[in-house]
Amino acid sequence: MNYDFKINDFEGPLDLLLHLIKINEMDIMNIQIEKITDQYVNYINSLEKMNIEVASEYLVMASELIHIKSKLLLPNETIESEDEEEINSKEELINRLLEYDAYKKISNILEEKNENRSLIYTKLPENINNYIDDKPIEQNGEIDDLVNAFKLFLERNKKNKPLKTKVTVNEISITKRCDDIRNVLKSNKKVSFFKLFEYNSKDYIVVTFLAILEMCKNKELTISQDDTFGDIVVESV
Repeated sequence: MNYDFKINDFEGPLDLLLHLIKINEMDIMNIQIEKITDQYVNYINSLEKMNIEVASEYLVMASELIHIKSKLLLPNETIESEDEEEINSKEELINRLLEYDAYKKISNILEEKNENRSLIYTKLPENINNYIDDKPIEQNGEIDDLVNAFKLFLERNKKNKPLKTKVTVNEISITKRCDDIRNVLKSNKKVSFFKLFEYNSKDYIVVTFLAILEMCKNKELTISQDDTFGDIVVESV
């Protein structure tokens, strides 16, 4: 039989024996001692021919296998007289193989769990108060938020009468309203979104809102809100 493995592939003679049992598809409880012994000894001899140093534990196992095999080759009369000793030797080898196989399976499971655990990263609890900024976080207003604020403004002023005079679309343009807002922001860099609606006329409110959108688009101003229900602040860039 040709072998394509090296001595370093095994952790000891029992590991080599389990390998031979596996490739021969044998049952550990019913080992063919003659066949396994021949293959084991041939493997050891092949290593020695290649000038590979064989550990003493492998040689000890080879002698044990040869000893068990020799008993099986003795005449029946001799076997009967030493029957009990022969069974004990074979049973001892089987028990050692079963025990080693069980430990090896457990070792493989633990190794797999250790590899899986190495993929998990944990962090100890930490006080995050040091990373909290006391200043309100300023965010650029989204169009949807602006629209929602506009709807809220309309609801608040739905039943109110015009504060000053009535202004129609024909009397004011978006361009003119943009100029007005620029003038307001020159005096006050920040102003409440709702304070830009001086008149309660529907046309005036619409034109003012469109002017704010246009200036946002041109990046002339920014819109921020400290919290979800807070005031919306318009600021010049």
